[in-house]
Amino acid sequence: MYDEIRIGDVVRMRKPHPCGSFQWEVVRLGADIGIRCTRCGRRVLMPRSRFIRQVKALVQRSTSAEEAATAALPHDSRAAHDDIKNT
Repeated sequence: MYDEIRIGDVVRMRKPHPCGSFQWEVVRLGADIGIRCTRCGRRVLMPRSRFIRQVKALVQRSTSAEEAATAALPHDSRAAHDDIKNT
């Protein structure tokens, strides 16, 4: 259901954390996914396959630094920025 994972994404899990929160922020990617409870700050490391099964929904998509920098540029300078980045 949720295949494209990025650091900084906030997801809703199927089961609540003991503190009562359903929302977690992705803090580590790899074979294991690291998530942090948005309410109490507890960090949990779980296998990617289990994470994919237990995610119910994407609450908030993170914006990468490169996307944010490109969006902040004026329209005319985006082409110049892409040319510089590709060289």
